[in-house]
Amino acid sequence: MTARRRYWLMKSEPDTFSIDDLQRVGVEPWNGVRNYQARNFMRDGMKVGDGVLFYHSNTAVPGIVGLATIAAEAYPDPTQFDPKSDYYDAKSSREDPRWLLVDVAFERKLKRTIALDEIKARADDLGEDFALTRRGNRLSVLPVTAAQWKLLLSME
Repeated sequence: MTARRRYWLMKSEPDTFSIDDLQRVGVEPWNGVRNYQARNFMRDGMKVGDGVLFYHSNTAVPGIVGLATIAAEAYPDPTQFDPKSDYYDAKSSREDPRWLLVDVAFERKLKRTIALDEIKARADDLGEDFALTRRGNRLSVLPVTAAQWKLLLSME
C-alpha cells in the first residue's frame, strides 16, 4: 500500500528563482523559507513524488506558471548556518536546526500563466480552505487538495 499523493503550491519571485531557472537546473533545494508554518508543511507533510504548483509572486501578473515534484523530503537548510547568507539565523545550530528545505524537481511549464485574478474569480469553486485566496495569507508554501489541483489545472 502506498501513501496518497499530496499537492502543494510553492511561491517564488521570478527575479530570484523562476520556473525557467528550475527547468534549467532540473532539481533545486527550496531554501530560504523562514516561516514556521511553511517549514512545518515541508517537514510534516511533503513526501517524495508530491505535486507542486509553481507560482510566480511579486510580478506584474502573479500566478501559477508550472508544475514540479518533491524530489527529496525535508532536511536542514544550510543557508541558516552561513553568516554571509541572507537567510542566516544566528539562533539555529547544526545540532538543532530551525529551518528545513525540500528538493523540487521540474516537471513542466504551463501553456500559459493561470493568473491570480483568474484564481480569485474561482474562489467559491476552490473552497474556503484554499489558502491562496484567503485574505491576508502570505505563506510561500501552501497545501492544495486533489480537487483544487484538478480545478486549477483545468484552467490552463
